[in-house]
Amino acid sequence: MRSALHADACRVTIPDGEGSRGMSKKGAVVLANALALPPGERAELADRLLISLDAERQSRIDELWAEEAEDRIDAFERGEIRVVSAKETFETNKGAKL
Repeated sequence: MRSALHADACRVTIPDGEGSRGMSKKGAVVLANALALPPGERAELADRLLISLDAERQSRIDELWAEEAEDRIDAFERGEIRVVSAKETFETNKGAKL
């Protein structure tokens, strides 16, 4: 059961005109509905909203990582880098501070 404090924190007042901080009435309604969702669904919704704000930039980041992966594969095939097993990596870095 939710506490009264938690319920108050999730309560949203929808004004007749614009919402607080420049949010439209429609936005305030969406927010109120979102806050009524269970925590897992709110988290999923928040994640999708954040992704939607950064979609163009994320696409470029994905392209750059794909290029980096291809460059590393090419370097490996040319013999410029060697493969290191996970076991060797962990043993080499045992006790290292992050």
